[in-house]
Amino acid sequence: MVVISVLLVVFFAVMVGIGIYCKKHSTDVNGFVLGGRSVGPWLTAFAFGTSYFSAVIFVGYAGQFGWNFGLASTWIGLGNAFIGSLLAWSVLGRRTRIMTQHLGSRTMPDFFGLRYCSKKLKITASVITFVFLIPYTASLYNGLSRLFEIAYPGIDYELCVVVMAILTGVYVLFGGYMATAINDFIQGIIMLFGIITVILATLNSHGGLMSAIEKVATSDNGGWEYASFLGPNPIFLFFVVMLTSLGTWGLPQMVGKFYAIKNEDAIKKGTIISTVFAIIVAGGCYFLGGFARLLDPEVLAKKADGSIVFDSIIPAMLSNLPDIIIGIVIVLVLSASMSTLSSLVMTSGSTITLDFIAEVKKKKMSEKTAMLTIRSFIVVFIVLSSLIAIYQYNQNNIYIAQMMGVSWGALAGAFLAPFLYGLYWKGVTKAGVAASFVFGVGLELVQLVYTLGIIDLSGIPVISFVFTNSLYSGVFAMVGGLVLVPVVSLLTRKNKLQNIDAMFSCYDTTKTVGVTDSLGK
Repeated sequence: MVVISVLLVVFFAVMVGIGIYCKKHSTDVNGFVLGGRSVGPWLTAFAFGTSYFSAVIFVGYAGQFGWNFGLASTWIGLGNAFIGSLLAWSVLGRRTRIMTQHLGSRTMPDFFGLRYCSKKLKITASVITFVFLIPYTASLYNGLSRLFEIAYPGIDYELCVVVMAILTGVYVLFGGYMATAINDFIQGIIMLFGIITVILATLNSHGGLMSAIEKVATSDNGGWEYASFLGPNPIFLFFVVMLTSLGTWGLPQMVGKFYAIKNEDAIKKGTIISTVFAIIVAGGCYFLGGFARLLDPEVLAKKADGSIVFDSIIPAMLSNLPDIIIGIVIVLVLSASMSTLSSLVMTSGSTITLDFIAEVKKKKMSEKTAMLTIRSFIVVFIVLSSLIAIYQYNQNNIYIAQMMGVSWGALAGAFLAPFLYGLYWKGVTKAGVAASFVFGVGLELVQLVYTLGIIDLSGIPVISFVFTNSLYSGVFAMVGGLVLVPVVSLLTRKNKLQNIDAMFSCYDTTKTVGVTDSLGK
C-alpha cells in the first residue's frame, strides 16, 4: 500500500504540474482546443493511442472478450492496431489536417457545418457528441475503481470517482489540449512499460507461455477452442474487431487529433508510432485477457442470476501478483483512463461551446467568453459522467463493454460515413449526412432501451440478432451509414453545394520547396 501510494502521489503531481506549465499555451480558443495546430508526431501519436485505449479496454473488453474468445481475442488488439490506427492515419490523417485548416474547422461538428454549409447539421452533431460521450466517460471510472479495490480494500467507490474527476479536470482546465497531449505521452510510456510487465508476470506465474496455453486448452473452464486460432465464436469476434477498430474513424475525440498535428512529416512518423503503440498496448491487453479461463469462476463476482460479472475478471487475474506489479497495473490503468477522460472532456466542452452555444447565440461570442464557457462545460461534463458512473456501479445493470458499445456505436454510426465521404467525395449532400445521423443514433437508442429491458425484441429473429449485443448494432450502424450516405446523396444530387470546388481546392494547392526538402523528379 505504501509503494502504491507513493507511485500515485508522484503520478498525480506530475500530471497537475504539466497542466499548470501548459497554461501559457491556452490563452485563446485555438491554443486551448488545438494546441495551435503545432503538435509533433510523438505527442499526437501517443495522444491518439492513449485516447483509444483506457480502463474500458483493459478491464471491460479484455476481461469479457478474453473469457468469450480465449487467446483469439488477441485479434481484436491487432485489428485495433492495423485498422483503427495504421489505416485510420493513412486514410484520414493528411486529408483531415489539410481540409480542416482550409475550412477553419476546430471540431468535428464544426467540420460538418462548414463542409456542408449547414448550421443545423453542426448543432445536431454537437448535441449527439455531448450526449453520447457522457456514458462512454462514465464507463472509464468503473473499470478504474475495481482495480483500486485490490490495492485499498474497502475503499469507497465514490471517492475513487471524485478524485480521478478532480485531478483530470485540474490539468485540462489549466493547460488545455497541450497539457493533455504531453500528459498523454507520459501516460503512454507508463502503459507500454506496464502492459509488458504484467504479461510477463502473469505468464511466469503459470510456468511460461507454452505452459499457460496448455492450461487454457486443458482446464475445466477452458478447452481447445479457447486456445485455437479463431476461438469458439469467429462471427462474434469479427463484429468486435470491426466496431472497436473501424469505429475510431468516426469518434470526435480521435479524429480531432489529426486537426492539431504539425505537418506532413509528423503525419508519416505518427502513423508508424501510433501503430506500434497499438500493437503493444491493445494486443497485449487482449492477449492477457485470453488467459481468463484459467481462473476459478467461484472467485469472480456474480450477478443475481448467477452469471459472471465480466468487469471482475482482470482484477481477479491480477490480485495474486506481487504488490509492486499491482502498483504498476493501477498506475497503468489510471494513465489509460485519465488520458482518455481528458480527451473526452476536452472534446465535449469545446463542442458544446463552439458548435452549439456560439451558434444559437445571436451575439458573437468573444474569446474570453468562449474560454470561460468551454471550461464551465468541461466541469459540467465531468460531474454528469461521474454521477452516471456512481449510479451504474450501484445498480450493476450494464457492463462496461455494453455502456461503451452504445456510445461508440452511436457516434461512429452517425459520423463515420459523413466525415469519410466528406474528405474524399464532392457529391455528398446534406440529406445524406442527415440520414446517417438519424440511422446511427436511432439504432443505438433502440439498443439502449433493449439492453435496459424496456422493450422485448426476442420474437423477431433478424431484429433480435442485430440487438443481441451493442457491438452488433454498432457495426450495423456504421455499415448502414456507409451505404445510406452515397445512396441518399445520389438521390438528392440537385442539392449539391455550389462552392464545393473551392472546398476541395486545398488538395490541389502548389507548394514551392527548396532542394533540401525535395529531390525533384
